[in-house]
Order: sequence, then structure tokens, then C-alpha cells
Amino acid sequence: MNKLRVLLIGSGGREHALAWKLLQSPALERLYVAPGNAGTEPWNIPISAQDISGLVEFALKEDIDLTLVGPEDPLSLGIVDAFQEAGLRIFGPAKAAARLEGSKSFAKMIMERAEIPTAKWEVFENADQAKAYIKDLGAPCVLKADGLAAGKGVIVALDLDTALQAVDEIMDGNFGAAGKKLLVEEFLEGQEVSLLCFTDGTTARLMVPVQDHKRALDGDEGLNTGGMGTYSPPPIWTPELEGSVMRDLVNPTLKVMAELGTPFQGVLFLGLMLTKQGPKLLEYNVRFGDPETQVVMKRLKSDLLPILWACTEGRLPEADLEWKNEAAVCVVMAAPGYPAKYPKGIPIHLPETRDEDSVIFHAGTKMKDGLLESSGGRVLGVTASGETLQEARDKAYALVKNVDFPKAHYRRDIGVKGLNSMFSILND
Repeated sequence: MNKLRVLLIGSGGREHALAWKLLQSPALERLYVAPGNAGTEPWNIPISAQDISGLVEFALKEDIDLTLVGPEDPLSLGIVDAFQEAGLRIFGPAKAAARLEGSKSFAKMIMERAEIPTAKWEVFENADQAKAYIKDLGAPCVLKADGLAAGKGVIVALDLDTALQAVDEIMDGNFGAAGKKLLVEEFLEGQEVSLLCFTDGTTARLMVPVQDHKRALDGDEGLNTGGMGTYSPPPIWTPELEGSVMRDLVNPTLKVMAELGTPFQGVLFLGLMLTKQGPKLLEYNVRFGDPETQVVMKRLKSDLLPILWACTEGRLPEADLEWKNEAAVCVVMAAPGYPAKYPKGIPIHLPETRDEDSVIFHAGTKMKDGLLESSGGRVLGVTASGETLQEARDKAYALVKNVDFPKAHYRRDIGVKGLNSMFSILND
């Protein structure tokens, strides 16, 4: 492979983690990040992730060999189609395939056609009809805005009053166009696992399993967020589970998408619930997760760039894909008040020295007058690896304590679920 000029689109913690991994590739000639954050500043260009025409123009002008899309919005807007029409190579699903995340009702239709185990569901465009269905279904139940809502359009209602109130909250305009349709699902019990796959349209190869922590507060309390931290691997994951997920969920999805004339190339992200009846699919995402990517990239032993290139050529089975036999933990440090109203412009000072197994990924950060400050809700992803989950967790939290970020909000129990699972397994 010749040296490659790569354009990475996005500005979150996921994009910093991807940039961090790409920069280790001997196949990389030049990296650009649009628009990036303070962590990717040496490579940033001031073009919005939604400015598709501007990104196409830049890629043509700079002879970009490969573009990697981080966030879901440009994928749903058709950035892959636009790049391919311009004769540019890009990693990610076309607009029609990106509907797996852009429309939860479309995703459920695919699951139904592929006979994939999932929660019982109905879609509504009328609030009164939704409320009548919920009264019959009972609580707990799960309500989801049909469209993209930055990971926040999901309400787990534990009682009927909360569920009925959530209908109004989602459909009254709080989520814009995303809330015009409402998906109501039965509540599934079990442990959630995020599983990402590289796909070339025909073949899928699994990445390492991850457990995300969506709720804002310790003990899985508080509001839903974009993710407060992750760890990998979950001790509850087994080779048998992996085999059943590939056979019953991943391969049928790719088969149906290809049959519909919308083959899926990119990252297929499965949100799983491990129930007593077996794994069930909660939802699809169509890109690298955030903050899943932080621990996935930390554990990826192989060069990322040739894997992406192979996916765009339909040659994924030929790619080298190895993983480190270690654990990784990411603790998200957020602005005080997140995910509700939060301030910006908080000055941040990072420790100059850190363990070689640890890295601080930037998310909502920017440089102002040469100084680092917050610019979003989720600000930093403090990530560490170790031989065991306990070791990785200890390193991550030790580094968190050395970050000067006034009134930072973060969970103190990232990975505890994994340690408890490990304890249960050892005592069974």
C-alpha cells in the first residue's frame, strides 16, 4: 500500500481516538481532521462535519486517498454518496444504508425481515394512539424518538405516568424532526453490550465487546447521556455468545441489506441486551461508537488504516485484525450539569506526565489564546489499559485525579459492573 492522505470527519472523543490510532500507521502520509478539537489541533481544518460540499471540495483539492466519517449526521445526510459520486474513496455506509440508525422504524423493519430477536415494538405518529398502546402494554417500557437525537432520544419509563409523560416530551418538539415518529418497545432485562463490526458489504469481522454506561450518575441512575464511560472486555462475554451473535444477528442483517440493494460498508454497531432467552438486538448504529471507540482503539493491535482500506475494496477477509489481550477503561469527564444545561469555557490543565498505558482523548475541547478550555458537555475521555480490568480501572481513575478540571462531572463506578460479574463467575 502506498502512503495515504486521510481525511477524518468529526470533532468528538471518538475522532481523537481514531486520529490517535491512524497516526501510528506507517501507511499514513498526512492526516486532516474536520473540524476536530483541541486534541487533534495540529491536523484540524475548519470545515463542519455537515458541510458535505465543502468536504468534497477539500478532498478533491488535497488529493485525499481515504475519508473516514466519525459521526452519524453526515452519514444520514448522504456524505458517502456525495464522495463516491466525486470519485473519492470513503469508509462508511451510503445514505440508504445509514437509515439503520437514522430511522428506528426502518431498523425494526430490517430486524423483522431478517428474523432477528428484538423487543416487541410499535411505531406511532399520533400521541393519543401511543398513550393507548402504552396503557395496554404497561410499564416498564422504552420510548425512542424515531430519528437521530444525539444518543439522548431514549427514555426508559419504569412506571406508567413517566411513560405517558415521555410521549409528550418526545413528540412535542423537544427532539425536532427526530420526534415526529415514536417507537414504543417492551422493556428487556439483562446486561447491555456494545458490539462493533468492520464490514465490506458482504463480510463482517467483529471488534472487541464493550460495556457502555449511559446514565449520568453512579449505579445507572439519572438521565440518559451520550455515554459516561466504557470498559472492555465484559467478563460475561463468551465465545459461544459471539458465535450466536454473528450467526443470528450480524450475518442476517448484512444479507437483508444486500438483498434490498443497500449493501452495508463501514462500521455496523449492534446494541445488544443479553437476556435469559439469549442475546436480543436493541438498536443499530452505523459508525464507531463514542465512548466505545476509545477502548476499542486502545485494544486494537493491528494497523487500522489497511483494515479501512480493505473494507472499501470488498477485501475485508484479507485484512490483518488482531487484538491485545488486555482490558481497557474509559472514564468520561463532563461539564458540571451535563446532560442538562452546562457551562462552556471552563479552563482545563492536563498532567504533563502519565503512564504509557494511559491516554486522555479530547471531546468537547478547544484552544483559546493558547489555553485549553471546555466547549461541550462531554469534555475528556480518560482511558487506560492494563493486564486486568482492575488494573486498567485503577490507572484510569488515578489519571482522572490528576486532571485539573474544576467541578468536572464523572461517574466513579465505570467498570464496577464488570468486576462484579467477574466475582459472580468465579463464585458460581
